[in-house]
Amino acid sequence: MVASSLFVCGLLLVQATVPIQTLLLISNFKVNYNRYRRADGTFDRYTDEFADRRVPPDARPQDGVSSFDYVIDGRLEVRIYRPVADDAAAGAAAVTVILFFHGGSFAHSSSSTLIYDSLCRRFVKLSNGVVLSVNYRRAPEHRYPCAYEDGWTALQWALSQPFLRSGNDAQPRVFLSGDSSGGNIAHHVAVRAADAGIKIYGNILLNAMFGGTERTDSERRLDGKYFVTLKDRDWYWKAYLPEDADRDHPACNPFGPNGRRLRGLPFAKSLIIVAGLDLTCDRQLAYAEGLREDGHDVKLVYRERATIGFYLIANTDDFHAVMEEIADFLQANL
Repeated sequence: MVASSLFVCGLLLVQATVPIQTLLLISNFKVNYNRYRRADGTFDRYTDEFADRRVPPDARPQDGVSSFDYVIDGRLEVRIYRPVADDAAAGAAAVTVILFFHGGSFAHSSSSTLIYDSLCRRFVKLSNGVVLSVNYRRAPEHRYPCAYEDGWTALQWALSQPFLRSGNDAQPRVFLSGDSSGGNIAHHVAVRAADAGIKIYGNILLNAMFGGTERTDSERRLDGKYFVTLKDRDWYWKAYLPEDADRDHPACNPFGPNGRRLRGLPFAKSLIIVAGLDLTCDRQLAYAEGLREDGHDVKLVYRERATIGFYLIANTDDFHAVMEEIADFLQANL
């Protein structure tokens, strides 16, 4: 009876803060995700794939955006989104290219999952550019560094494609973006690009997934509230990181005790979007501060009353404000 009462109180708290559409969307994901994860670290991939709500590509323009799938090197699928051609705007005009990594805590979702198909289409309309959504390999079947390697492969491919070059200098103008685990991947691909001397025009991270062994204030305060628990997060890190690693591994905690500082590296400008009711918000704020300490350009957008996934449905002021921030960032750094 006590447990039931606590559950009802928690649900009422969430309902008072979260729009009903978002509540239903994220709650549905959480219920299903809890069913697919197993205590022994394995994962019910078959059921997860079956239940994932996916949409096919559509070469016919839908609301001004067309899409098609392409396989890189015979194994890595990307979904490519393009705006309806505008001959008047063609020619020497610079065109945005966004390399996008979907979320799902390294284990769930894909480039064809409905919520990410919708988000990528919105990014096309925000930028009037091209979006490449990467269907990277997922944990626990494919641990670190598989997702990062796939991100790097996709970036190398994008840089080699003539149809993605634009401007008077005929160069690809690539931004990296992702949410949750995808934001984590974007960071690590951006570091590798900087090491290789490859110019990235900007990083856009939405509720990027970072962690560490020592609990933060937000992790303790928001554990079990607003959809996510520390137990959930710990499971996903254990599924993705090397088997002998803890959460201070640089993949999880890039500026932690085993991490690497980026001072002096030509790292891209960053737009970091943080939801104040995400239990890992302190991690994301610390990441932004770490970049600033190392001398890098950071625009931090902190939405105090937003929860995870608020950028997936156009039903709050937070959503619209963040979309405007993304559009402005893309335009300013093109």
